[in-house]
Amino acid sequence: MGDPVSRVAVVGADESVVDRVRRAVRSAGGRTDDPATAEAVLAVGDEAVRDAIVGSSPGGADAPILPVRERGDAVGSASLREAVHEVIRGNALRVEQPVLSVGSDGTAHRAAFDVGFVTDEPARISEYAVDLGDRREADFRADGVVVATPLGSDHYANAAGGPLLTAGSGIAVVPIAPFTTRSNAWVVPEGVTVSVRRDAEPVSLLVDGDRRGIVTPGRPVRVEVVDRVRTLRIPDRSPPDPSTDRKGSNNS
Repeated sequence: MGDPVSRVAVVGADESVVDRVRRAVRSAGGRTDDPATAEAVLAVGDEAVRDAIVGSSPGGADAPILPVRERGDAVGSASLREAVHEVIRGNALRVEQPVLSVGSDGTAHRAAFDVGFVTDEPARISEYAVDLGDRREADFRADGVVVATPLGSDHYANAAGGPLLTAGSGIAVVPIAPFTTRSNAWVVPEGVTVSVRRDAEPVSLLVDGDRRGIVTPGRPVRVEVVDRVRTLRIPDRSPPDPSTDRKGSNNS
């Protein structure tokens, strides 16, 4: 938990939702402000969440960010008003989320959600080697591989069979459509090194869904956590399920 806040920035492209958030801030006794001087930032939609996290100052010096989007443990439209009130009262939990970095053509790119290695042509398999650290290496043939943060683990990585992660649990490494009857996904603490060993088609590097270049076969590409950004999470105040209460069971 943190201290109550009064100055809140609301960012995002969906004006209808942004307007709802601003009205909720005012009804809770707060006021909207610029992100540079706000005590909390409410980011509406995936693009706004990505931009707020990737654009944060190194070391998490900026105001904490509340993701507002319809997925994962972010705040959705149904609980929007209550969530804003919790932020204003200082009841939101402070949670650190990792930021990934990957290099391409001499440029370092930051990712809030995921970094993907994907063949340009659908259903064309390449061979990958992934150094997972601690003397572990995975080799597989697949359409691609995605490295996801907890915030991004509910998107492409989860669709490919990866786990849903909570903040602090690491980053997920998930093959995309592997050419095998048995597929694995891995969770590592800080980073991995990915190499394309053989490619029938060019393999693109995707950073939060945006194409950032072509991966050179045989040249290792490092994907690692380079920063951690403070975000906000609304505590679950749902009443306990009576069916899980032993006192209400026939076995008590």
